[in-house]
Amino acid sequence: MTGRRRNRSPFPLRTRTRPVGAAVRSAGALAACASLVAGCGAVDGVTGGSGNDTITVMTWAPEQTNATNEPGMPAMAKAYARWINAHGGLKGRKLTVLTCNDHNSGVAAAKCARRAVDENVVAVVGSYSEHSDSFFAPLESAGIPYIGGYGVTNEEFTRALSYPVNGGQPTLLAGLGRELAPLCGPVALVRPDTIAGDALPALLDAGLKAGRHAPASDQLAADDATEYADRSERALKSATSDPARKGCVVPSLGDRTDTFMDSFRRDRTGYPAVRTATVLGSVDQTEINSTGGRSGPYEGSYITGWYPVASDPRWDAMKKVVNEEAFGDNRIDPADAGAQTTWIAYTAFKAVVDSLGSGEVSADTVRRALDGGLRVDTGGLTPTLQWRQKDDTLASVGLARLVNASVTLQVVRDGVLVSAREGFLDMTKPLENADLG
Repeated sequence: MTGRRRNRSPFPLRTRTRPVGAAVRSAGALAACASLVAGCGAVDGVTGGSGNDTITVMTWAPEQTNATNEPGMPAMAKAYARWINAHGGLKGRKLTVLTCNDHNSGVAAAKCARRAVDENVVAVVGSYSEHSDSFFAPLESAGIPYIGGYGVTNEEFTRALSYPVNGGQPTLLAGLGRELAPLCGPVALVRPDTIAGDALPALLDAGLKAGRHAPASDQLAADDATEYADRSERALKSATSDPARKGCVVPSLGDRTDTFMDSFRRDRTGYPAVRTATVLGSVDQTEINSTGGRSGPYEGSYITGWYPVASDPRWDAMKKVVNEEAFGDNRIDPADAGAQTTWIAYTAFKAVVDSLGSGEVSADTVRRALDGGLRVDTGGLTPTLQWRQKDDTLASVGLARLVNASVTLQVVRDGVLVSAREGFLDMTKPLENADLG
């Protein structure tokens, strides 16, 4: 089916379609939303100057493909623009959000980037593409910043014009390993047999090592498999290799995780002591529900994410905008990390434009503000974000642009994904010591 999201990379999170919750009632949420009217959007160069009537940005993502789909990201960007414009625009100027379908293709991703250049956008904001090798070059040649990419490729954490808002897969796996270290005996990682998948063991092991735990066993699986009976059995045997300690199986297969769990829940009958753990995107509440809730294989599982759980009131401002401008649009799931990342990216972009005051809004001025150390408050959805032109904290492991190494820890209790610990866990130190080759 072309509308179903199926991952070719271990990095992406799935897009789910769930109805938007009730409208926000709290005065605090209303105030948070009202603050958004102050700014958002931008246009490149001359056409984006402070005297123009329109400010233009672009958001792209794959849609209606046979692989990964993220329709909620451009839909969230459009809803954001409608809300801003309905409340007077940005300092009297209309915010225009252009969208583009990258079709999970390097050729299409490059076309999206060239269109961004042709349309003189200030920035590409809150987008998803696995083809950074195709889109970064056109953007960089025009000096257009890439703000709040999904974190799906390593280049998003290395390119000078990339300004990520989360820590991508590196932080999720390192955080999971750190949490599992004192809780698990043998750990078995089930991951795709792909180039991208080859990076996953070192990331999980970085967290395990920080907790003084032995490395996980590495169980490779085809990324397009239709069943995982053999890999499930091998993972269970590896996780029970020490009968004195309760082992853990960590499936990190993106949307293929649900297929793996079909096999795992059958094979697990003979291994009742084994628990599971994974990262958000390989599982979410819909998947937990569909596999049995409190009686399913995820009960008691620890799951790492980038942001607070979807029920956290810090998401109320986003939910209000969705309810007002996209009610009934099932492309936007407020619990989906793709839509959440787009929201946070536009929050960051708003802070950039606010910092420019009445001055020119252009790709150059936006970039200079970001490189100048602008601090971005996301309302507690992430730690304060700050990018600098040069930051060597994680450069030694090839993650020079990773400025948010924090994760949240969640757990499945009574079939519901809830916070397991208050606040964020900073994975900077484990990642600094990761053996990423």
